[in-house]
Amino acid sequence: MLSNSQNQSKAYLYAGVAIFFWSTVASAFKLSLEYLEPIQLVLYSTLFSIFILFILLLYQGKLDLIKSVSKSDLKKYAFLGFLNPCLYYIILFKAYDALPAQEAMVINFSWPVMLVILSIPILKQSIDFKSFLSIIVCYLGVVVIATNGDLFSMKFVNPFGVFLMLISTVIWSLFWLFNTKNSNDSVVSLFLIFLFSFPFILAFVFLTNSFVIPSFKGLIGSIYIGFFEMGISLVLWQSALKISTTVSRVASLVFITPFMSLVVLYFVLGERILLSTFFGLVLICTGLILQKYYTNKAIKDSS
Repeated sequence: MLSNSQNQSKAYLYAGVAIFFWSTVASAFKLSLEYLEPIQLVLYSTLFSIFILFILLLYQGKLDLIKSVSKSDLKKYAFLGFLNPCLYYIILFKAYDALPAQEAMVINFSWPVMLVILSIPILKQSIDFKSFLSIIVCYLGVVVIATNGDLFSMKFVNPFGVFLMLISTVIWSLFWLFNTKNSNDSVVSLFLIFLFSFPFILAFVFLTNSFVIPSFKGLIGSIYIGFFEMGISLVLWQSALKISTTVSRVASLVFITPFMSLVVLYFVLGERILLSTFFGLVLICTGLILQKYYTNKAIKDSS
């Protein structure tokens, strides 16, 4: 039996590894998209994520748990699989294909704000004025990035790319909102969701006549994304949240990810990090921190 301090150390380790890999995926996306179209990259990355999740289930001795999943949950997983990874990653990769990696990555980081916005109609949650202001701060950061700092001109450098990235945050948020009441094992759920998503992705590939055998570099990129963006990192992150003494101790670490990602982008892709990107990221992080603070305060005040 591990002590609380040992559990917390383990939680930090799991979270740290997950954050490290998430910090590299923006670079991996951009490099892989040089060899594969977005839909092709989704196909092969999902295939490899299914493989690694199956290996994890086998290693953890959880394959039998699949039999206990109800038919209603299986239908739900099919719907969730259509949302993510199918729709989400197709749109996400198209956005990365259209935008500089730093802009795509930072705008994508605003998804928790979209989660709050969508929770109002879906979960019937309310939002106070201070929380609303934190959302404004967040999306001000998005505008700063999208206009390359020329805020008052409101001339977006690539409006279609920004639109795609914002749509991806909607889909990602919907995925997690519809998955909130899932009581099944997290690895089993992820495996089934990704497994159900594969026929949808395959249908998109053949409908768009996009099937190709990937080159070696495209294959390596797909394996990396499938293993470390879609598979192992999500499992490690969920494990870290589960064993941490408090969720906030681990959850707060996620703010390190975009800053680390900018460093990786600079050294791996050679992208010059724009001042507007950095300031936009600071605004987004400020909005997210304020949102988290006001939410926690509201919970404490009501208890």
